[in-house]
Amino acid sequence: MLRLLLLTFVMLAVSCGFASADEKVEPYLLNPGDVVLVSVWREESLQMEVRVLPDGSVTFPLAGRVEVAGHDSTVAAQMISDRLEEYLPDPSVSVVVTGIEGNLVYVLGKVTKPGPIVLTGPTSVLQALSVSGGLDKFADEGEIKIIRHSGQGQEILPIDYKDLISGRNMVTNIQLQAGDTLVVP
Repeated sequence: MLRLLLLTFVMLAVSCGFASADEKVEPYLLNPGDVVLVSVWREESLQMEVRVLPDGSVTFPLAGRVEVAGHDSTVAAQMISDRLEEYLPDPSVSVVVTGIEGNLVYVLGKVTKPGPIVLTGPTSVLQALSVSGGLDKFADEGEIKIIRHSGQGQEILPIDYKDLISGRNMVTNIQLQAGDTLVVP
């Protein structure tokens, strides 16, 4: 009986492991304002916490200025490592995200608590409005929009608040991205 229970547990654990291995998790991409710990193995003097600057770069000893925004920590480590090869034989660099302060969206206008919100996970329009305390009594529900910066400039994404709040049509409950501005006129 104990063997059967153990075998069942092992099979369940293995099947759960395979199920989660199929799910693709997108890596976190660095943003200006984020803080990372950069360290070089066996080089104690080359370990420091640095903030990603507004231009998307970090400055690290010997490597100089390296543009890391828009890249995950693995790519950032390789970029710094490539720069260090001129000074160190085969440097092993690690980059660990220690602060996600650059992962912000901004809620502006007629909400109870306007201001920046740190995205600690996937966040939709309704969730951001909830964190902001909801709409105030003078908000224009029909004119809510997201301003999103893209490669072609700014994109305006209209939000149908009445459909969202009623649950009729959730298509405009858009997942927010770092740098988005949610405007509630």
